[in-house]
Amino acid sequence: MKRIGTCLLLAAVLVLGTGATAAVKPTSSLGYYHTSGNRIVDAQGKPASFNGVNWFGFETDNFSPHGLWMRSMDSMLDQLAKEGYNLLRIPYTNEMLLPGKKPSGIDYVKNPDLKGLTPLQLLDKLVQKAGKRGMKIILDRHRPTASGQAERWYTQLVPEKTWIKDWTMLAKRYLANDTVIGADLHNEPHGSVCWGCGDSASDWRLAAERAGNAILAVNPNWLIVVEGVDANVNGQSGSYWWGGNLKGVRKYPVRLKVPNRLVYSPHDYGPGVSSQPWFADRKFPANLSGVWDANWGYIHKEKIAPILLGEFGGRSVDSASKEGKWQNALVDYIGRNDLYWTYWSLNPNSGDTGGLLLDDWQTWNKPKQKMLARVMKPVNGGGKSAAPKQAAGSTAPASGGTDLVEGLVVQYKTSNSGAAEDNMIYATFNITNTGKTDVPLSDVKLRYYFTKDGIEELEFWCDWAQVGTNAVGGTFASIEPARTGTDGYLEIRFAVSAGSISAGGQSGDIQVRIAKSDWSDFNKTDDYSFDGKKTSFNDWNKVTLYQKGKLVWGIEP
Repeated sequence: MKRIGTCLLLAAVLVLGTGATAAVKPTSSLGYYHTSGNRIVDAQGKPASFNGVNWFGFETDNFSPHGLWMRSMDSMLDQLAKEGYNLLRIPYTNEMLLPGKKPSGIDYVKNPDLKGLTPLQLLDKLVQKAGKRGMKIILDRHRPTASGQAERWYTQLVPEKTWIKDWTMLAKRYLANDTVIGADLHNEPHGSVCWGCGDSASDWRLAAERAGNAILAVNPNWLIVVEGVDANVNGQSGSYWWGGNLKGVRKYPVRLKVPNRLVYSPHDYGPGVSSQPWFADRKFPANLSGVWDANWGYIHKEKIAPILLGEFGGRSVDSASKEGKWQNALVDYIGRNDLYWTYWSLNPNSGDTGGLLLDDWQTWNKPKQKMLARVMKPVNGGGKSAAPKQAAGSTAPASGGTDLVEGLVVQYKTSNSGAAEDNMIYATFNITNTGKTDVPLSDVKLRYYFTKDGIEELEFWCDWAQVGTNAVGGTFASIEPARTGTDGYLEIRFAVSAGSISAGGQSGDIQVRIAKSDWSDFNKTDDYSFDGKKTSFNDWNKVTLYQKGKLVWGIEP
């Protein structure tokens, strides 16, 4: 049913896929994150959008990120940002924090600003540079000393007291710097550790509580990231990857004194790293989802806590190889379940897996990037990601490829901020183009998500637009089943006569209204795209923008 006017269309009912995001109460620190069910969200309850990678080196006897002997830190961060990565997992060793330790493996001609720094000051510099690029960092205590990994979180050289002391020092050091958002307490507990056995000297779950609570006592904003073990869970037999077995969480969850800070983080690898019984199963790779569900995936599916797959990777992505089948199956599992992840690794010198960089430390590994593009999300309005999956009935055609437009940003404001209930929804948009090429407006569509609060037909008006009201049209679509904050959306489109947004330019104001045919009230308080505090233009990622069917800005509900 349509009623067509200059800028007026009635509801064309369509169906979108499933999913939900829980609303949460904000914290005081807008740059930090917390958890809500199985999601990581910001202080306003907006879901986090992360594309993560590991960059190792601080945990080795170089006490510095690897590759700086070939390139500048700035150039490597710029390349990561260009490829769409905004979350770094940075391994370190307690040894680098000792007095007198000096970094090595750095070309100071290429990195003159790093000369003379201690390892800790070098970490400060990485935090500073990453923050300028909009990236976030999770610190990973990877090794007690540079000589190698440890089964337990403590050793004779690095007792538990030192482990916790170093963590609280780092938590205090970055207390006012929201680039660092979390602590991965100890890398890959295994061997002599247990989960839920109750022995304080070997129960990793109890140790994680002690360290996590100590960190939160000095920096309550950090996420506490807890890996699994490999075996000895609740006295059960059977083993898994180091750090990958989180079966014990159901009966013995980690208990933190600050709520909504806990993230579980398994590690998972393929046959290129080590042979495992599940790789020989006759149903491989179809059996893998059940393996992941049993060891750690259930935590996400049952909404116990978020899952951050802290390490996974391999050399082969070819679906003809066993490792390629495993790696592609895991990427698909991540995508189906919308999991958080940090790929192992940026570095090409990871012997078992290789990296996103090839051996020249310059060239990007295109086959790996093509695989990961299936689960990458748009971040900061730019970067690269896969095209969104086409929902049933969606008016936006899905299209392949990873080269999305960079620099399109939607700004939003409302003129009836104080009205929790009103018979009109008012919204004004401005689309800015910080990229280097002009973008025809006829190629883009914008979606505003809201709850219809009834079954009445909806009407849309474009009150004014700098590109011309005659060039702006809209349709309504339903989302079934409904999601938190929305059961439908308004999709705004533009005629060819709207022209283009020039590089560095903007569309100018696009003022719209929505009403019901019987003029009954909307309750806007929980609408996904509505924010009554935004009475002047702000970048707003709860309004999504598509170019030629590809999501290039915002987070879908």
